[in-house]
Amino acid sequence: MTPEHPRAATPAPSIRGKAGLIKRFRAASGEINTAAITALDERHPWFKRLDADSRSWISMVARAGIDGFVAWFAGEQFDPESIFEVAPKLMARRISLGQTVDLVRTTTEVVEEQIGKILPRSDRPVLQVAILQYTREVAFGAAQVYARAAEARGAWDSRIEASVIDAVVRGEADEQVFSRVSALGWRTDSRIAVLLATAPPEMNLDDVRRALGRAGFDMLATVQGRRFVALLGGQAVTNGPETVRAVEAIVGCFAPGPVVVGPVVSSLADASQSAREAASGYRAAKAWPEGPRVLLATDLLPERALSGDGHARRALGVDLYGDLAAHPDLLETVVGFLDHGSSMEATARAMFVHPNTVRYRLKRISEITGYNPSNARDAYILRMAVTLGRLSAS
Repeated sequence: MTPEHPRAATPAPSIRGKAGLIKRFRAASGEINTAAITALDERHPWFKRLDADSRSWISMVARAGIDGFVAWFAGEQFDPESIFEVAPKLMARRISLGQTVDLVRTTTEVVEEQIGKILPRSDRPVLQVAILQYTREVAFGAAQVYARAAEARGAWDSRIEASVIDAVVRGEADEQVFSRVSALGWRTDSRIAVLLATAPPEMNLDDVRRALGRAGFDMLATVQGRRFVALLGGQAVTNGPETVRAVEAIVGCFAPGPVVVGPVVSSLADASQSAREAASGYRAAKAWPEGPRVLLATDLLPERALSGDGHARRALGVDLYGDLAAHPDLLETVVGFLDHGSSMEATARAMFVHPNTVRYRLKRISEITGYNPSNARDAYILRMAVTLGRLSAS
């Protein structure tokens, strides 16, 4: 006949025997608590690195756990989470869940060791079984405490995150905003680009954060109505085109519609500029539905200028036109080329120059402005720049 497991065969003590057992365990609890703290100090380097207050809190938690076992074993009303209430809520931030597991495991091991040393042999089987059951209750209690702390921290961080985004969008980023960003763990020296897209119903920001993280981005984001607004940082933010290519990999996170990326800026202090241009581009993108799904705000300069964006008009009519006007021969060539249907031969005849001269000048225009007159979209931008520039000059 197979013998039963010794713990399964342990008889329950009588009421009088249980009272005596509890009395003996309570008398030894001080010694057990001291042994538990000593074991934490010896076995876990993280415990030695804690400040005096944190070590004191942990001692209180260990003591509350041992005293709680007495109450639980005696059948008194007991809530496992009450063990952790003796320490301030700040402890959940200073002591990680993994370290709390170390605390519970080490305390349990020490209690079992001390039971074998300082209590009569007849007490040991019953207490060992009870300790295992009690430890399970304590573990669930610790998990609930940390889960609530994480939820509260997440909700608070979301509110801070939304306030930071709102301040950046409104151009009110100040020292207070910088402090909030630092509290969220954002690298203040990171290059930044602001992204705007349409948020799908029931958008899960954590899913978007993970997707952007895999693409090499850090993210602060919020949903404003139907609009998703994000500050993008991290190694994926290098220059405009590279940032757009990285965003294209996670475009499925957004609802149908344009995804507009503002210009890359060097710091959070300049993020309002990126936000302003991204917002202008997002509003104007409906005028160019044939364009790419993910695009830079600067790709939408004509649409932004026509919609009343003064910054876009200056970028075209002052900056871009100024680059052309500084080279009269190039300005004359681009106007002639556009007026003659982008025909190199017709432009050469009208200007009384060789077609190779026109070809050379068109190449110079591309090098100086970044726009190729032979490309239909670039030609439209150059034409708009010439028109606005002449209006501004007049």
